[in-house]
Amino acid sequence: MPETLSPDVCVIGAGSGGLTVAAFCAMLGAPVVLVEKDRMGGDCLNAGCVPSKALIAAARRAHDIRQASGFGIRAGEPAIDFAQVMRHVRDAIATIAPNDSVARFSALGVKVIKGEARFLGPGAVTVGDTTIAARRFVIATGSRPLLPDIPGLDALPFLTSETIFDLAACPGHLGVLGGGPVGLEMAQAFRRLGAEVTVLERDRLLPGEDPEMVDVVRRQLQDEGIALLEGVELTRVEGEPGALRLIARRGDDDGAIGVSHLLVATGRRANVENLGLEAAGVAFTSAGITVDKTLRTSNPRIHAIGDVGGGPQLTHVAGWHGQMVAQNILFRRPVDTGGTAVPRVIYTDPELAQVGLTEAEARKLDPKARSLRWPFAENDRAVTARRRQGHIKLVISAKGRLLGASIVGAEATELIGLYALALAKGGTAAELAAIVLPYPGLSEVGKRAASTYLQARLGNPWIGRIMRLLRRFG
Repeated sequence: MPETLSPDVCVIGAGSGGLTVAAFCAMLGAPVVLVEKDRMGGDCLNAGCVPSKALIAAARRAHDIRQASGFGIRAGEPAIDFAQVMRHVRDAIATIAPNDSVARFSALGVKVIKGEARFLGPGAVTVGDTTIAARRFVIATGSRPLLPDIPGLDALPFLTSETIFDLAACPGHLGVLGGGPVGLEMAQAFRRLGAEVTVLERDRLLPGEDPEMVDVVRRQLQDEGIALLEGVELTRVEGEPGALRLIARRGDDDGAIGVSHLLVATGRRANVENLGLEAAGVAFTSAGITVDKTLRTSNPRIHAIGDVGGGPQLTHVAGWHGQMVAQNILFRRPVDTGGTAVPRVIYTDPELAQVGLTEAEARKLDPKARSLRWPFAENDRAVTARRRQGHIKLVISAKGRLLGASIVGAEATELIGLYALALAKGGTAAELAAIVLPYPGLSEVGKRAASTYLQARLGNPWIGRIMRLLRRFG
């Protein structure tokens, strides 16, 4: 039976961003309708962050067993029950799912409607027989894997980040198309779980990251037996299920690689189709919905957040967007996404984390910018744990203000938060060098890097003159 709803807020998409808006507004008493055509929790819960990190955690345990002899513990080659590994992945999803469920959001007062939303005009959407005429709309429809146009690909089975967790058995030889974060994380995880792995990347690995830091990751992947083919273009896929042939080209040379499975990890594209955005007066491109720094679209009643807004495709960015937009809707608090340093992490082992400017980016803006480094190999905690790979690089201005931080090494995810805070507060190398940190701890690596700034300043001849003058006074 046809129904018309008139909430304060209508949220389209129940991923990280949409759920944040819905929960925030509902808990403060605003009537909210949440529309989701697929699964609550979106990509992150069901096919992204949660399952991938569960798989990576299982693979890390297998790797630790192989490395145990370094600690005097003889364990040998681990026996991997791949079906149990995948049950662990599903258990992780199931454990977290109640936080994102219809039941939880209904209990908060959110009306959840399952179905596909489509704008009828600038102020109304339809979902089946229901029309929603809200004061404000938030589009949070996320993104999906981008599939390249490669001859033969559509005729043979392949995996994406949405389907790889449905595997019942570990691939014999996994080909990975794409050397970005998803491709490398899955390549290492499946290698550690027993698969042979070949990665094909048309550019270089992790092209958006600092090459110096990427080199550390590259060496580790190669040491674990992963074949890394950079500067290679996949031109054709042929063969049959379970026996694929990847025809690749480097320069003028063609070659064939035999694999049992192919993971396509060549990026993502925003979900803008079938929303009726034209009817709503919302401008968009294939890259996503056009938004200003307040996340408002060309229709002032409609915001777009997260992946669909064309910004960084990160779950924590979508959640941050959702929080800001909810506050704007309820309290008219200004939203400004410009200038905020957002950390990002590649969850390989070692992890690679970045916040603020890379060294190359900083030098383009300020030729006097420089970097401070300290290796994990000279950190006592890293030595005791036999996790000595990598280093921390702090990028600073000529006056010592922090411009960015890059970390490749153990627990980079947990370490990068300090530098995100320092950037937000306009922190300096001197302030980072002055903080007191627990010993022994990996966080000391960054402090030692910052301390090299002060050590360099001690070479200033004025320092010596001041010290000689003070000595005269005892």
